[in-house]
Amino acid sequence: MSGWHLTGGEVLRGGNLAAGDLALAGETIAAAPPAGARRLDATGWLVLPGLVDIHGDAHERALQPRPGIDFPPALALRDTAAQLLACGITTAFLGVTLSWEPGLRSLGMWRALMAALDEAGPLPLDLRIHCRFEADNLDALDDALAGIAAGRIHLLGFNDHTPSILKKLGNARELAKYAGRAGLSPDEFRELIGRVAARRAEVPAARARIAAAAAAAGIPMLSHDDATQEDRAHYRGLGARLCEFPMAEAVAADARAHGEAVVMGAPNVVRGGSHLGWASAAPLAERGLVTILASDYHWPALLEAPFAIARRGRLSLAEAWSLVSANPAAAAGLADRGALHPGMRGDVVLVDPAGPRVLACFVAGEAAFLAGDAVARLRP
Repeated sequence: MSGWHLTGGEVLRGGNLAAGDLALAGETIAAAPPAGARRLDATGWLVLPGLVDIHGDAHERALQPRPGIDFPPALALRDTAAQLLACGITTAFLGVTLSWEPGLRSLGMWRALMAALDEAGPLPLDLRIHCRFEADNLDALDDALAGIAAGRIHLLGFNDHTPSILKKLGNARELAKYAGRAGLSPDEFRELIGRVAARRAEVPAARARIAAAAAAAGIPMLSHDDATQEDRAHYRGLGARLCEFPMAEAVAADARAHGEAVVMGAPNVVRGGSHLGWASAAPLAERGLVTILASDYHWPALLEAPFAIARRGRLSLAEAWSLVSANPAAAAGLADRGALHPGMRGDVVLVDPAGPRVLACFVAGEAAFLAGDAVARLRP
């Protein structure tokens, strides 16, 4: 049995950081290191549960770094896995948007990504799929249902961006952004969204069908960008118990009053507020109205966010860390991670708090990422 003995660090256990050692045996955290365990001196570093990212779509930049410039999904996935581990993320739910738009978020790209995941074989972290299903993507419903039935989808998000896109078509810059992402001219994009909007009456039945399939499969569901309490109530009725990126504090408060998890973006915390002018995540987290942070569009923000919250002085780092590890794990139904107790999955990140900077990642008990500083501290 392989194993590790991480010594001398500040270990997060039982809601507190305290000096101690951590042992890994096989795939799990152990009460004591097994014979022959490799030792890593973590003195001066933090030993923390691996980050669990419930929604990250920065992989889109690996697929299409510029509008119309595409790279193979297999290459994008390898790059994504390396970036995630360097950011301390040991469980990642890729936010893959299944939209009516051609190009980056199309049904064709969805199929290509699924095929690339099959061909990639075992990856050095737990990579899962958060299907962000656009309400008007009626032609992709069968693919989404097949993905649910096959166990390929691990979270289901209800997206409904068509109305907001329609409102922006009068803005030439916004129209160019959407058209460029889809690989269309502005006129072609206008014509496409007109055809999509004409089938709006079919959306409720399709949404109910996919919600029922997810519920039957035990897949957690998220609403997305709820603007009002009525929106939250609607998606609650469909079984979505996670409120993702609420647009107003009242919506977050309503979700929490119903015992639901509330997800907001770590970039919101790091930047000091929403880039769209919506609710600010850090003060809501301090008041218990936000329970989960996600990387959203920027992987490194997930590591930085709990440190940024701790610097505000209302929550300790140990308390803030639950927003990026224990809480998202629980909301996603992953009871085996998010804490460093014996018997739990050996997902661990070593962090230099001065950065913060990731020095090592362990996934299911094995070293998946070691920075040079960590390599220099390895002992037989």
